[in-house]
Amino acid sequence: MKKIGYPPKKAAATEVAASTDGQLMPPIMGAAAFIIAEYVNVPYIEVVKAAAIPAFVSYFGLFCITHLEASKLGIKGLPPEDLPDLKKTLKGGLHYLLPILVLLYELIVLRHSPELSAFRAILVLTGVIVYQELRKAEGIMQGILSSAGLIARGMIQGSKNMISVALACAAAGIIVGVVNMGIGGMITQIVENISGGNIFLLLLITAIASMLLGMGLPTTATYIVMASLTAPIIVSVGALYGFFIPIMAAHLFCFYFGILADDTPPVGLAAYTAAAIAQSEPIPTGIQGFLYDIRTSVIAFMFVFNPDLILFNINSIPQALLVFSMALIGISAFECFAQGWCLTKNRLYEIPFFLAASFVLFHPGAIAGLININESYKYYLYPLGIIIYAIVIMMQYVRVKRKK
Repeated sequence: MKKIGYPPKKAAATEVAASTDGQLMPPIMGAAAFIIAEYVNVPYIEVVKAAAIPAFVSYFGLFCITHLEASKLGIKGLPPEDLPDLKKTLKGGLHYLLPILVLLYELIVLRHSPELSAFRAILVLTGVIVYQELRKAEGIMQGILSSAGLIARGMIQGSKNMISVALACAAAGIIVGVVNMGIGGMITQIVENISGGNIFLLLLITAIASMLLGMGLPTTATYIVMASLTAPIIVSVGALYGFFIPIMAAHLFCFYFGILADDTPPVGLAAYTAAAIAQSEPIPTGIQGFLYDIRTSVIAFMFVFNPDLILFNINSIPQALLVFSMALIGISAFECFAQGWCLTKNRLYEIPFFLAASFVLFHPGAIAGLININESYKYYLYPLGIIIYAIVIMMQYVRVKRKK
């Protein structure tokens, strides 16, 4: 990215945003996704289903960001001769996908437990490691010794990585036990009093708490603590004021903001790592990464208010595709607002158009309520969002043509 003209700070921030969102992307999400399945008491495939649209929309938003940033800076793509050959790349590393494919097959097709699925995928991974080392080694014995050393080091590192997760799970068990003894009602009352019954303020408090906690804890540990304390409160306080929030939405909300802590200054460990690679300043990189990740936080708020985005009670493929496609257009409109650029630099009066289009496409039910239309007709409002978006694009297109 630096080679074709991206400033180091923005190149590092893009990497931070892409890497942290990797934990949100099904079918293999962060370790916390398996814990979500346990907490919500659903099969893992249900977590994958719920997380699919928000994750893809978030990545599409990042693609929009990189395109808009490149447009603002006048950056062009790599010349064809500098691009790696696709066939050679796949041929050289296609076998690395085998463990992932086995894991997906075990989880999604056979519906085995995460533990058994992971164990069988690790067995396949062991075979892949042995095959890879034998290919590189000069003799069979050298290959076997090399692969044995690599597997042993992997087991040691895996054990070390599990320490923090195991401690977090143990601590979460204590927290859940204490909450169930009666303190849960007290916490609910405190949070309700602070939020004043305002569901948006309640979510904002949870988001800030998740990010603050996530600055000192791994993502999985952050999710466990926040889900134990706040996910039930979000559901119960929402219900007190007649606002239904699916338990899955509440858990994914905590999960999302626990992940976003990785690139939130002043800690932002992911931002520090990317800044070291890109040779940029860590804090400005973290701030830029956080600005890029506003799209993810907006999506998290949206799927709480509009459960269609997590496919709650949606079993029709055409309906799911409609919600997905409209959300993609909605995030592109939002990024045009956030980046201050669409076809050219935005003018002040164009900002409400982008925000209105984005809101309608993300949450048509809210607009239906405002104009007193039956909830079942909310999807008929999607064309309104597209028309608003198209109007502002046409306005900018005319302006660009006049400049030429």
